[in-house]
Formats: sequence, C-alpha cells, structure tokens
Amino acid sequence: MQRVLVLGSGGAGKSTLAQTLAARTGLPLVHLDRLYWQPGWVEPPKPAWRATLAQLIAQPAWILDGNYGGTLEDRLAACDTVLLIDVPTHVCLWRIVKRRWLNAGRARPDMAPGCAEKLDWPFVWWVATYRRQRLPALRARLRALPATTRVRVLRHEADLLRWLATLPDERPPSASASLQH
Repeated sequence: MQRVLVLGSGGAGKSTLAQTLAARTGLPLVHLDRLYWQPGWVEPPKPAWRATLAQLIAQPAWILDGNYGGTLEDRLAACDTVLLIDVPTHVCLWRIVKRRWLNAGRARPDMAPGCAEKLDWPFVWWVATYRRQRLPALRARLRALPATTRVRVLRHEADLLRWLATLPDERPPSASASLQH
C-alpha cells in the first residue's frame, strides 16, 4: 500500500481517515481541496490542474484525499489502493453542517488558504444526492479495476477501526496517530 485514494461524499470523513492513515503509515498526505482551490474559491485552469495532478501521481507514494471526478481515471490508474467511505447521507449532511459551524469564517486545515468554510445549496445538493446519483457509477468503476488494485469500502466507524487494526504500524518511533475526530 503505497498509493492510496480516499473517496466518498462530502462529509463522509475522507480527510479524517486520510490523516489517520498518514499518521499510521508515514505515507505523504495530499488533500486535493488544498491543491485545487485558489483563494476565494477560484478554480484553476483545467490544464494547470491536470499538470499538477500528473506530477503528484508520478510520485512513488501518497495518500490522496478528495473526489474531483474529472481526474479520477488518472488517479485510479496510478493507485494501488482505494478506500471508499460509504456512510449514510444523513450522516454526511450532519457533518457538513457541523463542519461549517465549527470552521465559520476560516479555512479548515485541509482546505486551501483563502477559502473560508462555506455551505451553499449546490454543495448541500451534491452531498444529498451523492449516494443516488454518483455512487453507483463509482462503484461500477471500482469493480472494473484490475485485481492488483485493492478496494476497501468502509461503511461504519467499526469497519474503519477493524481495517486500521490490520495495518502494520510503519510510523517512525516519534510519530503518533489518533482516531479521534
């Protein structure tokens, strides 16, 4: 496990899982939201984003946290492990509201500077419809991956904890991990 994609709806817990996994394994963590967005929630030009992503996935080891469907095929081709967080929609909706409340007026640590936490209708709708409108196609795509790519679907905190317990602790002795969110 050297190149890991963490996928799922907004509010599913991608960043929390990615941070825990990075602390546990020592793999470098990249939050795609932090790379993608420019201050003020400005999207980068598509060619520039693709070039940034190409450089990133060429690296020998990483954990990538985020969706960005327009570049999913490139990331799937480069990864050896996919972690799909599939929690109920009401959990995701609660978490995005909670996240907005906790981070009001500022960017969260996994977000690009100058992108204060926001909660707008298009994002709420994206989260509310994710399992119905996006997840079936993603699941089909993951089923089509080569057998050499490990896919793990995590539906509950208990799934996550059981799976983490199977991983060897590859951290340097001074590193520590926390499962608390």
